[in-house]
Amino acid sequence: MVKAIVGANWGDEGKGKITDMMAKEADIVVRFQGGANAGHTIVNNYGKFGLHTLPSGIFYDHVTSIIGNGVALNVPVLFGELQTILDKGVPAPKLMISDRAQMVMPYHILFDQYEEERLGGRSFGSTKSGIAPFYSDKYAKIGFQVSELFDEETLKDKLQRIVEVKNITIEHLYHKPLLDADELFAEMMRWKEMIAPYVADTSAYLYKALKEGKEVLLEGQLGSMKDPDHGIYPMVTSSSTLAGYGAVGAGVPPYEIKKIVCVSKAYSSAVGAGAFVSEIFGEEADLLRNNGGDGGEYGVTTGRPRRMGWYDCVASRYGCRIQGATDVAFTVLDALGYLDEIPVCVAYEIDGERVDDFPTTGLLEKAKPILEVLPGWKCDIRGIRKFEDLPENARKYVEFIEKQLGFPITMVSNGPGRDDIIYR
Repeated sequence: MVKAIVGANWGDEGKGKITDMMAKEADIVVRFQGGANAGHTIVNNYGKFGLHTLPSGIFYDHVTSIIGNGVALNVPVLFGELQTILDKGVPAPKLMISDRAQMVMPYHILFDQYEEERLGGRSFGSTKSGIAPFYSDKYAKIGFQVSELFDEETLKDKLQRIVEVKNITIEHLYHKPLLDADELFAEMMRWKEMIAPYVADTSAYLYKALKEGKEVLLEGQLGSMKDPDHGIYPMVTSSSTLAGYGAVGAGVPPYEIKKIVCVSKAYSSAVGAGAFVSEIFGEEADLLRNNGGDGGEYGVTTGRPRRMGWYDCVASRYGCRIQGATDVAFTVLDALGYLDEIPVCVAYEIDGERVDDFPTTGLLEKAKPILEVLPGWKCDIRGIRKFEDLPENARKYVEFIEKQLGFPITMVSNGPGRDDIIYR
């Protein structure tokens, strides 16, 4: 059976913790899209970790962790991350890398930086990890699959051809130093040495595992609002963030995905540019940012402060619907304990009309939040393990959101640790 863990919002909802928690019962955890441009924070008995490419099941010795074919694989970042966890005493994980995964090239990262620089004030707020140039090349059919590392002659020839084209753009558009194909080839040969022991036909492995009744978790990156088709285009990522894409990015049959856990945070936060209707500013935002998450709402990858807002029922309802949520995991409820009153965005006002369905980007830019204010509970709720033991106003807040969403909230997370969870 396959379960997917995906984000209902803009990313940073707490998927890493939920994956780490659910991985306890799983046999295999697969990253199926995205690259090292986002981070999953995990707090466990080994310490606190910010993972970027490694799947969040990496801390269990019974779990096989797979980098799926849909991932933008930055080889040096992956192995740097692997070394970091080994240095902290985590046992060497069982890791497999799809032979069809494609690799982030050094020039993808350069092009990402050059383009953001060129756009200036019109930039996309990229993490400059090379993700958009990587996926552009993948779909322009000039990317490199892991399997190509093992055919040196063909690789050298292809690299030579691609570098010629890239250098024209570098010279005439960006006016930066040119690429050297021989240097890139030497770098890729170093990658080959690192990666060789882990490369496998992972979709065949998963097919066999499912036939044997194994449990597979698909770990998504970012959330619904960052999906290139269904999100706040163009301020989105470059790979599909939806559970439906898990079938493609991991290479499993779509009918095997039986459970879709959509993670949504008890308030809103976003990284990068784009419409964000329930956004708050100034001191109000600072208070929420510094109470939020574990150690505050700052990007795991970039360290930059996240944009903050109240819970957005319109965006979250849409986010859960587009993911096909069977369950909602509601996270960081403990962060709201300092508030006397908690505003919630229940609808949008666009051109004087009330709107309950999430609109396309042009309309979203004009939307104003319609807020409803709920009473706070004014206490620390960490350590509580039963829903009925929560303060009445905390229970009412969860029930109010659940009714607005129309999807069942089956888990409530009230702290950063693996065990800070309430099952409903």
